[in-house]
Amino acid sequence: MRIKPRVGLAGRISAFMVAALAPLAIGLGGCVATSSPSIEFFGAYFPSWLACTLAGIVGAVLVRIVFVAAGIDDAMPFRLLIYVCIAASLGFIASIIGFGR
Repeated sequence: MRIKPRVGLAGRISAFMVAALAPLAIGLGGCVATSSPSIEFFGAYFPSWLACTLAGIVGAVLVRIVFVAAGIDDAMPFRLLIYVCIAASLGFIASIIGFGR
């Protein structure tokens, strides 16, 4: 008596996903950078995304200080969301200016 291996729904979905995503993966092969951008800091390499995040957070704190002094902070709804978006925007700008990404 010969037993056939059963291919369940999970086996068919994974095979379908591999077949569907393989051309996309081949197309994205040119998007790989040769090395990740980093900054030398006290003899160790510091990732650039961390430096850009720090720049965004410091910038958002400075913007908040200006908004509080101008009285804009009290009138803003969703303050946390607004300051997170400001920090992200400043971090992205620092990344584009500093590293061209």
